[in-house]
Amino acid sequence: MGPSFGEAAARLCSAASVLLGWRPDEFWGATPAELALALQAPTPTGEPVDVATIDDLRRRFPDE
Repeated sequence: MGPSFGEAAARLCSAASVLLGWRPDEFWGATPAELALALQAPTPTGEPVDVATIDDLRRRFPDE
């Protein structure tokens, strides 16, 4: 027999807190699908960003 609902929820709430910075109300307000998506590793899509695009972004949004 697996963990109880309470044990599983506590483990997931802890993971969401540590990995996502979520507070308990954010965890309990999320749907299971939102939690799964938030914990999923990002996957690359599209083409890599070229140097010209990065330079343009740096000009438009300087770190100063």
